Amino acid sequence: MMRSLAIAALAAVLSSSLVNADAAKCGPGSPCPADSPCCSLYGQCGVGAYCLGGCDPLFSHTLDSCVPGPTCQSQDYKLKSLDDVMAIDKYLGDASSVNWVATGTPVVYNDALLLTMAQDTVGTLLESSHYVWYGKICTKMTTSGGAGVVTAFIMMSGVRDEIDFEFIGVELQKAQSNYYSQGVTNYHNMENLTVSNTNENVHEYCVDWKPDTLTWSIDGNDMRTVKRSDTWNATSNRFDYPQTPSRIMLSLWPAGLPTNDQGTIDWAGGEISWSSPFMQNGYYYAMVEEVSVDCYDPPPMAQIKGKNSYKYTDAAGTNNTVQISDDEMILASFYATGENPKYDPNAKASGKSSSNAPKPTQETVPGMSGGGNRGNDNVSSSVSAGESATSVAGGTAAGTAAATAAATGNGGFNQGGNGNGGGNSGAASFKEARLGMGGSGFAVVVAVLGLLVI
Repeated sequence: MMRSLAIAALAAVLSSSLVNADAAKCGPGSPCPADSPCCSLYGQCGVGAYCLGGCDPLFSHTLDSCVPGPTCQSQDYKLKSLDDVMAIDKYLGDASSVNWVATGTPVVYNDALLLTMAQDTVGTLLESSHYVWYGKICTKMTTSGGAGVVTAFIMMSGVRDEIDFEFIGVELQKAQSNYYSQGVTNYHNMENLTVSNTNENVHEYCVDWKPDTLTWSIDGNDMRTVKRSDTWNATSNRFDYPQTPSRIMLSLWPAGLPTNDQGTIDWAGGEISWSSPFMQNGYYYAMVEEVSVDCYDPPPMAQIKGKNSYKYTDAAGTNNTVQISDDEMILASFYATGENPKYDPNAKASGKSSSNAPKPTQETVPGMSGGGNRGNDNVSSSVSAGESATSVAGGTAAGTAAATAAATGNGGFNQGGNGNGGGNSGAASFKEARLGMGGSGFAVVVAVLGLLVI
């Protein structure tokens, strides 16, 4: 059974104590409240990182709750180090300082990045800080093998327009191509594309996304094209075609967790095994060598009032409701929002050592606060003002990509090794890894697996 929209599956993963059950929920007919105005990809309300990449303006408190998304940037990203990667619990929206935001633990290996997934975690997500509003987006990568393991390369917008390459660990000769409009599930949109072993071989996967056509290609060969004109939906009176600014998402996640619904498990090839030969050094992993972006001109119906950012002007969430503006917002703290970007409860007041403002308690990082503390973890289930978000164990993944990390050992996040944690938490303590690997199954940098989204 084909399983759509990684967001639905991700929600199932996160539902098993990886997110805060007390956080306000958001969705159709249930916008976020004023005190936690931003609706995350996972259908929960918060502030801070909730208001940045992945913030859904249609279900947030207002359209202005989400921070405008930085505009497209044509570039070839050679992912040889973590210098251009920032942990989600550190990023406050300054896309000029970093091009990639990570949840989980990416590591460096042979001039490439590995997306890792250790036991009892939900993997790693790497997402672009800049958005793309039509363009050609390519990545060179390998994928993981193994039942229940999913790798993905996805384009995802705030209103849940989605374009996918997804890779199931038991179908190494196939790449699933898929697309969605505003998160509406349509099982007929998926089409399998034939490719040689995705685990052993580095392939270049490209999405050529234009206002009228959408083409998936592998190694320079066009494999599938969808025409916008063929997606008209008379019921909703719009084209069910991805048409809004989207982030690039690369992820590795465990669709085969036994706590997921059976449909998701079946789609992923069965329950995941944590003793699989596809694991090395204690984790599954996917390798991403580079990502290239060639930005196209905005569509004719675009509202062009500037050049720095994309924002929505109407709840329809379609092509003609996106405005290119000069608005640029960098949040002052993880308690700020698009409505109040300069709010910082810890800012020093004039003549005082610190602010006397009440300390807020809202959720600040999707999937991290309340993110599955286990064992002898002593960290709080919610980040308090002034406390580094990195002290909260774990992280989260994303829609068609999921990358939430649960804590292990003594409160530190550990991807492989001896499981003691070592006091390092989440993606905040990126480390360069030199993986010693053997076995003919891991030729080509012998890295495995590489993407998805939440």
